[in-house]
Amino acid sequence: MKAVVMASSGRLTAGEARWHTAAQILTWVRAHPGGTRAELTQDLRLNSGLATEITARLRAMRLLEETPAPRATGQRGRPTTVLGAHPEGPVLLAVDLRTAEWRSAVVTLDGQLTETASVRHGSRSPRAVLAAIRGRVDAVLRAYGNRVRGVSLAVAGTVHEGRLVQSATLGWRDVDLGLVAGDVPLLLGNDATLAGVAEARTGASVGASTALHLMVVVGIGGTVTVDGRPATGSHGAAGEYGHQPYGDRSLICPCGARGCWDLEVDGRALARHLGVAEPQDPAAFLRDHLGGGAAVAAGDAVAAGPADAAGPAVARVAAALGGGVGALVNVHDPATVTLGGLAPLLRRAAPDAFEQAYLDGLMAFHKGRPPAVVDAVHGDDGPLQGAAVLGLDEITSEAALAAWATLPLPQ
Repeated sequence: MKAVVMASSGRLTAGEARWHTAAQILTWVRAHPGGTRAELTQDLRLNSGLATEITARLRAMRLLEETPAPRATGQRGRPTTVLGAHPEGPVLLAVDLRTAEWRSAVVTLDGQLTETASVRHGSRSPRAVLAAIRGRVDAVLRAYGNRVRGVSLAVAGTVHEGRLVQSATLGWRDVDLGLVAGDVPLLLGNDATLAGVAEARTGASVGASTALHLMVVVGIGGTVTVDGRPATGSHGAAGEYGHQPYGDRSLICPCGARGCWDLEVDGRALARHLGVAEPQDPAAFLRDHLGGGAAVAAGDAVAAGPADAAGPAVARVAAALGGGVGALVNVHDPATVTLGGLAPLLRRAAPDAFEQAYLDGLMAFHKGRPPAVVDAVHGDDGPLQGAAVLGLDEITSEAALAAWATLPLPQ
């Protein structure tokens, strides 16, 4: 059977409706590590008897466990118990497919990422890369069996109906991503979009009703989240900010459009301003010049020069980033803007250039109290964390819990 894209319809069958409170409880436990049943009862406004009954049922189904809380020195009386994920409960495999590598982690119901792995692409062909990821999926299935309830994949490109429609950075078009999951349900999302979801749920923009997230790696992408959920558009292409015409109209982007912002804010732009050849690895090239990592790839070593010589070029790229952020603030009116990927390094390398361009790009009514622009909390892990968040939303939905309830308990 071909993998399907996981998606909740919003309509519950009679059998699923009985799992509504259970789904709320599991979501609460994920958001409140170390929380107690009394706190859960109060926050969800449950009858204490109902809370006791449902948590007991969830323990019996290997969804929750209650364990004694750490005791303070000299503490007496009955120990308090805290709620957490059951050690034999459902798990999810989260994967972040990047330009040069892919990363994965097994995710438990409490949102913990375990058994993380990172593999560089031996080949850039879709068949080879997806086969390598499928190998990881198969290994996790052998280890966890039917406890694996889904694969959540973040990818650097536009996804729609189970396919990677276009990825300018990978050089892929119209690729069936369902091959990575086989019979396991598959959830797909753009990497920058999912990084924004991670910031809205557990990162720097928690509590912001509307937040804008931008991530620079090779080009720039992002998302707007409203109450922690991303606006994805009718074809999954919302948030392709790198393909706004904020750049030089004489330049043609790999996406096919002219003047894309993508071409102004990454290592390709920096190389162009320095008058050197486009680097093989634009992200490593930019990181090297910003002092944020290892040296550039051997093939790009000729391009590396003294930091002071690169200063004006870095400032030009930082200004291009800041000006675009200002334009998007005018579009979306966010409460907070978060920067991920290499964007925080770029901003710190030329803060005055970034700030001036940001303020210059704002409409007058924003200039008095511009939205705060802050670094993302999750950093390089943002897409993987976001893939975990959306995957857990799915496998703790009413329909998913009803399906889990039909599985036989281990002997």
